[in-house]
Amino acid sequence: MQNMVNKRSLESSLSSKSSAPSELQILDCCEPFTSSKELLAAKSAKLASLFEEKDSCERISHFLRDISADPNTFELVARFCHGFEVQLSTENAVPLICLAFYLEMTETHSPNNLLKKAIDFLEERVLPSWNETIRALRLSEKLLQQAADLGLVDACLSSIVAKAQVDPRLLGKPIKAPKLDESSEGEEDGECRPNARRKLFVLDWQSEDLTTLPLRFYEPVIKAMNLQGVPPGYVAASLCQYVKRWICSSPTGDETMSMYKRNSQREVIEAVERLLPREPRLLPCNLLFRMLNSAVSLEASTDCRNGFEIRIGRQLDQATVTDLLVPFQGYATETQYDIGCVKRILKSFYTNYTCSDASVFIKVADLIEELLAELASDVDLEVNSFLALAEMSLAASLENHTNSDGIYRAIDIYLDKHRFLTELEKEEVCRVLDFQKMSPEACEHAAQNERLPLRVVVQVLFTEQLKLRETVVQEVVVHNTQQRIGKDGEEEAEENEGKLSSTEEGLRIEMERMNSKVMELERECGMMRKEMANGYGSSHKLEKRRKVSMWGEIKRKFGCMSNVHDCSSQVKKKKVHASHG
Repeated sequence: MQNMVNKRSLESSLSSKSSAPSELQILDCCEPFTSSKELLAAKSAKLASLFEEKDSCERISHFLRDISADPNTFELVARFCHGFEVQLSTENAVPLICLAFYLEMTETHSPNNLLKKAIDFLEERVLPSWNETIRALRLSEKLLQQAADLGLVDACLSSIVAKAQVDPRLLGKPIKAPKLDESSEGEEDGECRPNARRKLFVLDWQSEDLTTLPLRFYEPVIKAMNLQGVPPGYVAASLCQYVKRWICSSPTGDETMSMYKRNSQREVIEAVERLLPREPRLLPCNLLFRMLNSAVSLEASTDCRNGFEIRIGRQLDQATVTDLLVPFQGYATETQYDIGCVKRILKSFYTNYTCSDASVFIKVADLIEELLAELASDVDLEVNSFLALAEMSLAASLENHTNSDGIYRAIDIYLDKHRFLTELEKEEVCRVLDFQKMSPEACEHAAQNERLPLRVVVQVLFTEQLKLRETVVQEVVVHNTQQRIGKDGEEEAEENEGKLSSTEEGLRIEMERMNSKVMELERECGMMRKEMANGYGSSHKLEKRRKVSMWGEIKRKFGCMSNVHDCSSQVKKKKVHASHG
């Protein structure tokens, strides 16, 4: 507004009768400043041509409307035309070059003219310095179009990139994931701290921070650095600090400004995702999740969110359960966390990870099991969503997982928090259980878990019996083999083989008998469920006693009545189930 007022005052003074024909009155910062037309024309070819034309006042009036320079810059030009020495600085070099070029203050028109002086100052005093170049570039934002047309922006960008190639530490230290045994206060959150700054001779020297540049300058600088081979770790550190400065630390304002800031922040997070180098593990996983959460909350583009998800998937083994709790954005009430996002990240992990180390896959499987247990307590989590997560956990193990106790624990929590499920829904929840991979402690707990469907309890008991029979068979085979090796004579060996065959045949008959017993138990369970349904309204305590006696009868028939209490205490120590109210 100040600039517009001054220009209007200048235009009105051109036609003022009080001014001498050879003088031009300019109002600068509300102070009158009279300039000689001859002196102005001697330095500016543009003004000289305008003064020679008819209706010069009107033409100059239109000409001044097109000048975008601020009053201080225009005053410096006028004083230069009157023979005063101009104090060039980083702050006024670019504006002076733009105005001098516009006024055609060239060497052709007059020796030692302002345009050459300002360009020489920029080349000799500004561009060689990292600090001065960044400061000059930041201050040229108001004259962006003119500075870009004259090549000043490209000159500053090239200077910054060249210096970063020589000393990438100017961008900050590469950020490493904090080690569990070396975490220190202030670093345990993996915060972006690109604080490596060179100190040249002066103890309090500090470099200008590249992240202070607006996005229109910062983005082309980082893009050029990626193309020119600046180490990606330093580039990623600068990008992380840029997110922290322009998104995490942005002050709040009124509603209109908040919308403007939200759009600006969306542009920042989308640009950061595009600029992040493609090399994996440049940033800790928790920082990538923070960027993803920012992209989600700012409603960034799908490409932006997918880009962060792919990067996270490449280093998913570094993540924690807290990281995976990405808030769901929308009006759906099924769950407060974005399960679809977890699925896409896990898919990215499978697609991009080429390491043959099985421990990495086991670590991811454990992570998904922990997430499953965390989400199981959400009363709004539907059965299909829970099963989808459970199946992801099974897939993550790739048959390298030793047991499925984690899934059983999650199922136990889910059934405890969703007691309104029907018997069929409970059986559907339990279908992801692999009884063969459950530890003995987990099986003992499941055998007396009243939250589990009866059919599942029967399957657990039957699986335990099969394991017991297999153990007996192995012991008999080993024992007889040792005896056969230790004794001489073919008759004794044949006799042992006969005993072994008869033992194996007896075990086969026993297995068939167990199979028929399981079928019989399933029929009994069906009858018990009907009795429980018919007698439910009479008394809750009676139903509980009926359940206890029912489980006791099942365990008695399978011969699993011993060590129940001991196993229960062991299960609690191993945390294979959640605490129950």
